Amino acid sequence: MGALARLLRSLEIDLRLLGMLGALLVIWLVFHAVTGGLYLTPRNLFNLSVQTASVAVMATGMVFVIVTRNIDLSVGSLLGLLGMIMAVTQVRMLPEIVGLGHWSTWVVAILVGLAAGTLLGAFQGWLVGYLTIPAFIVTLGGLLVWRGCAWWITTGQTVAPLDPTFALLGGGAGGTLGARGSWILAALATAAAVALQWRSRRARARHGFTVKPAWAELTLSGIFAAAIFGFTAVMVAYPVPERAAQRILERRGLPVPDGPIDMAQGIAIPVVILLAVALVMTVIARRTRFGRYVFATGGNPEAAELSGIDTRLLTVKVFALMGALTAIAAVIASARLNAVGNDLGTLDELRTIAAAVIGGTALAGGAGTIYGAVLGALVMQSLQSGMAMVGVDAPLQSIVVGLVLVFAVWIDILYRRRTGT
Repeated sequence: MGALARLLRSLEIDLRLLGMLGALLVIWLVFHAVTGGLYLTPRNLFNLSVQTASVAVMATGMVFVIVTRNIDLSVGSLLGLLGMIMAVTQVRMLPEIVGLGHWSTWVVAILVGLAAGTLLGAFQGWLVGYLTIPAFIVTLGGLLVWRGCAWWITTGQTVAPLDPTFALLGGGAGGTLGARGSWILAALATAAAVALQWRSRRARARHGFTVKPAWAELTLSGIFAAAIFGFTAVMVAYPVPERAAQRILERRGLPVPDGPIDMAQGIAIPVVILLAVALVMTVIARRTRFGRYVFATGGNPEAAELSGIDTRLLTVKVFALMGALTAIAAVIASARLNAVGNDLGTLDELRTIAAAVIGGTALAGGAGTIYGAVLGALVMQSLQSGMAMVGVDAPLQSIVVGLVLVFAVWIDILYRRRTGT
């Protein structure tokens, strides 16, 4: 144990992160045993990655909201509203303007959704920041208002099917990178991760900060590479079903062979979107003035305001960012279903908040990580997916998730007391 502790100190690995990974591994192994070896299969892990994406995207924004000592209870309803707006735009409005099946349909629909999400998020931030209405009340009202607006747009009717190109963003048939694209992405991601790691090391050394031993850096580089290529190998190991492969070839205008079609799924597009969002949000949190202001305000709002930070405008920006990320999540969720009903995003606000909190975001504000929120979303979805495979009833699933959330917060409180963070 002493050698292990020294190794972890040398690698400077966050113990909370290590604990979450351990909990995730335990969950996977338990469900794998209970399901008779069906859980840790390429097919189920592929579906798990796609199912996690939309909530994880919103959880990255919820980190900023909670860090600034606010809360957003409206994201599930806002996701439903934005999904409905984008669906109506591409199914009912744009065909009359640019024609049915026009190449720009999916682009315009996404831009409309992003603009609407940003504006609605900024409006809620304005109510919180400038009118000083508690975020709990503002977003609780938003939970009701946005859900009602989603129903009002189509009077409760489901809008389907969506634009074929838009539907690919949900990770369905054809909505993946395939084997070649996945391996290329893995190589680029590994190179970028290692380059950023060693660049950070040089920057720390240049400014006189203590750096990890070279062997520790090499070990971390190996861990990054193994994790990325291991994940890619699992995604590539899941083949596209025969009929779906035939449809993909037909849609691409390629000949369909008479025999079996050897086509790998690879990394799903929603996962690529999530990775891009997580990377951008991490850079914002760690490398930008806006990110530093967010954590400074959450740590001590009065001191942040006295130091010249416009905390009211910052609140507007944080909620606007949350709205934009909710729009991205709405793209993934609606594209995955290839339809938008009035129930889209129901209870996603609770899943998003739970993911951020389980990932280590302090409800008292001032502390939280993007990677923790993504892992928290994966833990939540792993629990729900496993219980569904076992046949656990939905009410019991909610009970288990609620208990896990309370337990995670209690563990986080104990950890912060012990470490003084």
